[in-house]
Amino acid sequence: MLERDTLKEFLAAVDRLDASFANLPPFEPAIPGRERIAEVLNQATDRLRDNYPYFHPLYAGQMLTPPHPVARLAYALAMWINPNNHALDGGRASSAMEKEAVAELAAMFGWKNHLGHLCSGGTFANLEALWVAGRVHPEKKIVASGQGHYTHARISAVLQLPFESIPGDRFGRMDLGALEQRVKRGDIGTVVVTMGATATGAIDPLPGILNLREKYGFRVHADAAYGGYFTLANNLSAPARQAFDRLSEVDSLVIDPHKHGLQPYGCGCILFRDPAAGQFYKHDSPYTYFSSGDLHLGEISLECSRPGATAVALWATQKLLPLAPGGEFAQGLAKSREAAQALHRALANDPRWIVGFEPELDIVIYAPRDANAQTISRRSREIFKEAASRGLHVALAELPANFFADSAPELKSEAGTITSLRSVLMKPEHADWIPQILRILTEAEDSTRRRL
Repeated sequence: MLERDTLKEFLAAVDRLDASFANLPPFEPAIPGRERIAEVLNQATDRLRDNYPYFHPLYAGQMLTPPHPVARLAYALAMWINPNNHALDGGRASSAMEKEAVAELAAMFGWKNHLGHLCSGGTFANLEALWVAGRVHPEKKIVASGQGHYTHARISAVLQLPFESIPGDRFGRMDLGALEQRVKRGDIGTVVVTMGATATGAIDPLPGILNLREKYGFRVHADAAYGGYFTLANNLSAPARQAFDRLSEVDSLVIDPHKHGLQPYGCGCILFRDPAAGQFYKHDSPYTYFSSGDLHLGEISLECSRPGATAVALWATQKLLPLAPGGEFAQGLAKSREAAQALHRALANDPRWIVGFEPELDIVIYAPRDANAQTISRRSREIFKEAASRGLHVALAELPANFFADSAPELKSEAGTITSLRSVLMKPEHADWIPQILRILTEAEDSTRRRL
């Protein structure tokens, strides 16, 4: 099942890289424990078997998917050198590749002039965005939707910035009316707009939020860590398309190539629309930045040492699969959304299930139909276990009951949450596996119902 055919290309690339250093005097590198490498690798293999099959279409649980082979191989190739993309001394080629790859990400959102770099993931990228937001609007509040990622409250606490959650509507989006009532007080510095909530895939109403910015003067940061790449998809709903088309107007933006960008963990990216944000990163180093007058990435990053291999992997992937609307990469995103729509439709037409709102990206939320929220929650947990025993891995999510009100009107009066099932269909192959997924879900639902 694991892809291995590309290893021959990798070995050829290693030989080509090795030949570029043929002018150096030969030496024998010290490799402590060389004679036991095979033994330890076998032990590691045995330990790695205790994982879910993240690479397989029957894994539809959390946001885990294998990197593209070219990303995996380019990363490994760079590890022969192990560049450090802090100062150019440590990663001359890989720093240039990072700048090119990040510029391609920025261009995807319509930015030619920008400031940005790669980092370890969405959490650190959001930290940098909110750190700059705090410098622009010191002591003012950060606000995000109640369905936004929990990291924003945590980061705000780390930065000692006040944070507040804005209520959402029954589609998991930030409520514009609630936001306006809150920003009228004048103490909000930054509004975090979630472009693809990690629980549901919901997209905040960016056009309306930008209209409020014109009126009240706050900063807008887009957390597009999960959903950002869907700006390339050609099958979004009208509200989602309208939101993505306005991303060029936000002040800062986060995207995670290690999610839909087909990269190994961890690869996040922070982008600022105005390069002047670099003024907040200024610092002095007695030895680091003197090998070149060009920009060293450490001069615009809170992180110091960063793996150059991450940049090489992203650069290679974007060369193979350009970030173009209608391209091969974009078609994969559209197929993932098609898979989510197909699963949602099938469950909505089956009286044994209730479904949440129609998926905006590639995440589907659903639950077994039953008498009340408590029973629905219990049966969701049972189906989760039963499906796993049959080879299908989904996830559980604690969500407001009113997310399911269209499918189950009796839940409109439920003020609390229910434990639901959640499927993340990140792999384009999921579109072909929906019948299998449905079959196992149906069998699991039937089996748990008969045990009642």
